[in-house]
Amino acid sequence: TAVSLVDGSIHKFNATQCNFGYRDSIFKHEGKNKYIITEVTFRLTKNPVINQSYGAITSQLELIGISNPTIKDVSNAVIAIRQSKLPDPKIIGNAGSFFKNPEIPAQEFEALQIQFPDIVGYKTHNNLMKIAAGWLIEKSGWKGKRVGNTGMHDKQALVLVNHGNATGSELIEHAKRVQASVKEKFNVELEMEVNII
Repeated sequence: TAVSLVDGSIHKFNATQCNFGYRDSIFKHEGKNKYIITEVTFRLTKNPVINQSYGAITSQLELIGISNPTIKDVSNAVIAIRQSKLPDPKIIGNAGSFFKNPEIPAQEFEALQIQFPDIVGYKTHNNLMKIAAGWLIEKSGWKGKRVGNTGMHDKQALVLVNHGNATGSELIEHAKRVQASVKEKFNVELEMEVNII
């Protein structure tokens, strides 16, 4: 359910109309700056399929000695992983994961793999490979690097941080520096995940 910013009317969108994708929806495209989302409804299943194959979830579960995880176990593992990598906003200002993981054609990924054998990527759909944006940023020399009051976090290169009194403009300029650096080194475009208002 969303409120139109044009006339205050209420609009309801079903999942198909929202056109959900990887960190994506119509609210980032044709609906951008047109609505404020006020309510969401989730349909859950009583018989879930547990997926622990993404990222370091399996390793985290093994670390705590769980071989047959419940949904709660996977949730706890994800929380532990995030807390170990992401900065506490009470300590340092940050916008969380600032860039989306880019998707490139498999043949482009294979070409990069020849030059960078440790590149991190996952198959998605339509013969595309999703590359870890954090890996690209780190290999471009930005992990933990500070420029004035801005920088990328020292434990997770994907997270843009404010070391003090950085303005919104300074943060955007820093993000653009990172994008340009990744483009120059890997010829891969990084897309900002955040909406700039």
